[in-house]
Amino acid sequence: MERAATTGVVSGALAAESGTMLMEVLRRTHLSPPHELPEILAAEARRIGVSALVLYLVDLEQQLLTPVPAPDAAGREPLAVQGTIAGRTYTSSQILETELSEGRRLWVPLMDGTERLGVVEMVLADPGPVAPETIVVCERYAHFAAMLLVTKDGYSDVFKRLRRRAPLTTATELLRELVPPTVIATDDFVLGAMLEPAYDLGGDAYDYALDGDVLHAGIFDGVGHGLAAAGVTTFALAVYRQRRRVGASLADAYRSIDEEVAEQYPDNRYVTACLMQLDVREGVLRWISAGHPSPLLVRGGKFIKELEVQRVPPMGLRLAGGPPVTGEVALEPGDMVLLYTDGLTEARRPDGALFTTMRLAEFLERQAGSGDAAPDTLRRLREAIISTNEGRLRDDATALLIEWRRDSQKALLPQTV
Repeated sequence: MERAATTGVVSGALAAESGTMLMEVLRRTHLSPPHELPEILAAEARRIGVSALVLYLVDLEQQLLTPVPAPDAAGREPLAVQGTIAGRTYTSSQILETELSEGRRLWVPLMDGTERLGVVEMVLADPGPVAPETIVVCERYAHFAAMLLVTKDGYSDVFKRLRRRAPLTTATELLRELVPPTVIATDDFVLGAMLEPAYDLGGDAYDYALDGDVLHAGIFDGVGHGLAAAGVTTFALAVYRQRRRVGASLADAYRSIDEEVAEQYPDNRYVTACLMQLDVREGVLRWISAGHPSPLLVRGGKFIKELEVQRVPPMGLRLAGGPPVTGEVALEPGDMVLLYTDGLTEARRPDGALFTTMRLAEFLERQAGSGDAAPDTLRRLREAIISTNEGRLRDDATALLIEWRRDSQKALLPQTV
């Protein structure tokens, strides 16, 4: 059963117990090792009538929800994202309620901001429908749990291991530890990221940062495969961040990466990239294409064009004859912009045909009509051409999808309908 929205005021005894619950979790987790977090969260949730609490983390391929070991998780098995209530909560951010012989079960999104980590199962002994105030507290508690999990994850491999179904290559370890979360959203924009394959990356990476009203983003593709490609991409990304953090322009960032990669990698290794800045208030997008595919623009649910600009040479070859050309376009509310590496359009469909830029554009048009937010669009893209049952990759496939004032950020928040 789907329940009411989670906005509301909590008062009285529930508010008092909720406050105590949060304070006790903070007190107990100061010195606790990461693996004890689920047990502490479950124990303190007893204060609000939760008789069992289990955290489930999604795997890197977003196909399986794995229970985090804890006393309350005894007997729980991994759950598929497709075809389960837990999976529906994960993909839709909806809080779902089911009836049990001994009470009620809530499935609540486990989200750090708008980054989906998995779901939380909460069992309540009360046989009647869960009160709206209790749902509000459970949703806030799940958010609190997600933030603690992300913090503790920085000190341990416990949660990382649970999200893997196979060993990562050394190059993949390097790149996945480097990139930021796959989702960021505010009232002005949503950015979703995809980095594939999950366990065997070559030289692709992405980056972003929101500084005031400016969203900086970049997508990178190092020449070659494996650790050598990952190494040059990592170095280029470090230079990009250094220049960005001192306030350098896109042109300055390009020149610095070009020079420093050439100096550190004299064996003609290079990196292609698309570097961009978006004024999230005004909607002005600026970008540089360094030997990289042009971004795609979808407006009003229709593919409008590739955002062409005079390309400059890949970074690390010192072939630029002058300052790089910076493209500029004024976005309209609802616009979608996709940055991607060529591995995406070179993916093979089940019939052996390449996915191609036009097929990618057609896919974006279909998804624009669905109302899905950027992270869900990219998840469906992965299902369409990257799933082992549908197609195969010839190279890394990385994408950044940015939506400006499309109002899609609301779909990322915990909700019910």
